[in-house]
Amino acid sequence: MARANEAAAEALNEYAELFALDGGDAFRVRSYQKAAKAIAGHPRDIAEIPVRDVPGVGEAIAKKVEEFLARGSFRQLDALRAKVPEGVRRLTRIPSLGPKTALFLYRELGIDSADALADAIAAGRLKGVKGMGPKTVENLLQGIEQMRASGGRVHRGVALDLAQRVIAALPGAERAAYAGSLRRMRETIGDIDVLAVGPPSLMDALKEQPFVTEVVATGEKKTSVRTDRGLQVDLRLVPAESWGAALIYFTGSKDHNVRLREIAVRRGWKLSEYGLFDEDGKVLAAATEEEVYAALGMEWVPPPLREDEGEVQAALKHELPRLVRVADLKGDLHTHTTLTDGVASLEEMVAAAAALGYSYYAVTDHAPDLAMQRMTLEKALAQRAQLAKLQEKYPNMRLLHGTELNIAPDGSVDWPLDVLEGFDIRVASVHSHFTQSREEMTRRFVTACENPGVQIIGHPTTRKIGKRPPVDADWDAVFAAAARTGTVLEIDAFPDRADLPSDLVRRARHHGVRFSIDSDAHAVPHLANQHFGVGIAQRAALTPDDVVNTWPVDRLLAHLGAPG
Repeated sequence: MARANEAAAEALNEYAELFALDGGDAFRVRSYQKAAKAIAGHPRDIAEIPVRDVPGVGEAIAKKVEEFLARGSFRQLDALRAKVPEGVRRLTRIPSLGPKTALFLYRELGIDSADALADAIAAGRLKGVKGMGPKTVENLLQGIEQMRASGGRVHRGVALDLAQRVIAALPGAERAAYAGSLRRMRETIGDIDVLAVGPPSLMDALKEQPFVTEVVATGEKKTSVRTDRGLQVDLRLVPAESWGAALIYFTGSKDHNVRLREIAVRRGWKLSEYGLFDEDGKVLAAATEEEVYAALGMEWVPPPLREDEGEVQAALKHELPRLVRVADLKGDLHTHTTLTDGVASLEEMVAAAAALGYSYYAVTDHAPDLAMQRMTLEKALAQRAQLAKLQEKYPNMRLLHGTELNIAPDGSVDWPLDVLEGFDIRVASVHSHFTQSREEMTRRFVTACENPGVQIIGHPTTRKIGKRPPVDADWDAVFAAAARTGTVLEIDAFPDRADLPSDLVRRARHHGVRFSIDSDAHAVPHLANQHFGVGIAQRAALTPDDVVNTWPVDRLLAHLGAPG
């Protein structure tokens, strides 16, 4: 995604948030949010085209975006930033706490932070306050707990973008790469490690970047900075001859690295970020990761597996699995268009999928029961006819007509079986009633799995990192039902979802579940999110055979029981 698009979209979303906090009209708030979504999802860089060319961006919003592109902000945003207290904005970062409630708590009770809200609840200050019943207070406490649990961590999409910006800011580096939990493809990141080979002036280059808000520490070999994303970045200069050893040292989890050092110590050797040394101090290996692992008698361990979960023992036996890769994906089974809540047309999405070299591609716009989508069966059938015509234009890519169904609280879905059997791909997802009890939610998923019209359960935990916690369910019972019924579980590649998370993928695989890795794209740039989903799959040690959309289309459709 073009950075200008992303930055402008963030500014419009911030304006919409502040406008809502200031009591602004809800219709105008939605218009700015929709414009932000359209700009973020536009395939062209808005710095290179007229902003008015983006569908959904009117004259007034276009002027604000043009001013933002010129100076990094716009007048109305500056005014609202000065007007809306920071305490109100802090409160809205608590999941489940909306702008009206935040404004009320701030103005009426002087509450300006999560800690202040927790103290007020503990002191009973919200008892008897209109709109602050027991259930509301319970939800607020859960939101505070979730916010604290995140510990300032961000999803991988935010961290990866920042790491790439840091590396791009080091043009004098001979080599540069990110390491740490980001390279291990963890779904949330607390800080970023960047390694570089090059002159000490690279430190100054980092400190001068506009996204750096504070220099925490600086020296000849390491500089730590705080960024506008709230994340700390540690830049380390390493010797070129130690590059591989340094990558291993700063990538692996603590426990993985301990295992490696134990192997070295048993042989009388020493392993550090500078290399693998024998008892006389002679370098045995250091330049590449492969050389270091080989010298330890191991095959190279892919970074996502470096968590001390059996990968060291497997590597010593040369029995590591062949992990699924982005190149293995033959198609995408969960995408949206402007027919429901996407921002790109069917033609644009299909063309973009073809450009990725896919063998097949499914469009799965929302079914009628999801509020605000205004979908009908007539519209779905018209889209099916449109897709059939497009198929003539793309003879090398099988176009699949799908639907994303809503799983109701009782586990039922939008359409009856005779209608569903006309769709090639049927994804079913939970989009509401997230606070059902564990028993109710488990029964909801199991019922959906047992529905012969449901092939795939989309973004199963429903979480949105930093915004919405996962639903509570007996996941082993759900996974057992999915395995028994042949229902595929989705790994939603959208980085703020990362759903299923890798620990649950491992558990589901143990039950014999198969998976799909899907972009859940609502715009052309989102199709490229698949690498985030592949990262989750790799952390769970999935092979191509575990992932149904690495299969040829005939095998895929036969497994799903689709028309074919």
